[in-house]
Amino acid sequence: MKSIDLPLYKKTKRLVIRPLEDYDYENWAQAYSSLLPPQNEWDETNWDESELTKKKFKDLLKEQHKQRQSDEFYSFGIFRKDDGVLLGRVTLMDISRGIFQNAYLGYQIFNVYWGNGYAQEACKAAMQLAFKNLKLHRIEAGISLNNKKSIKTAKALGLRKEGVSKRRLHVNGKWTDMEIWALTKEEF
Repeated sequence: MKSIDLPLYKKTKRLVIRPLEDYDYENWAQAYSSLLPPQNEWDETNWDESELTKKKFKDLLKEQHKQRQSDEFYSFGIFRKDDGVLLGRVTLMDISRGIFQNAYLGYQIFNVYWGNGYAQEACKAAMQLAFKNLKLHRIEAGISLNNKKSIKTAKALGLRKEGVSKRRLHVNGKWTDMEIWALTKEEF
């Protein structure tokens, strides 16, 4: 499937999720330079000004475009509908086709916007794109056992806990256990 022909955006009550575009540079740079100090091990810190260049942004856009064309990874900016502010990102990644038809769901809301339900709203829109437009059958999310807010989001989305995957990801120099949460198209 060549994704370039697919509609790659979704509007919700408060949000628009879509791939980043050239004109999003200022919004992107502002978002990554205005974060609160990290709130947990999965949270980001402000990026250094040297990392927020137009060249780096254009390279990011090229890489995301290449990933969409190869149908392996879809990254969507999460924008507030009323003012266009970039709130975070949601991804459908490591897509497997063939007999699996699966993607991993990733999401990040910038910490200055936590507590507003944006992650749930954006993930629901991404899952609609995954099942309807990308014709996937299954979505999975791997969540750190101590990431209570993310587990709460997975539950609110209707994902079911399938178990714990031992030493699944290598993060900060150590192997980390992850809870696996999943949903199929029929359950959605």
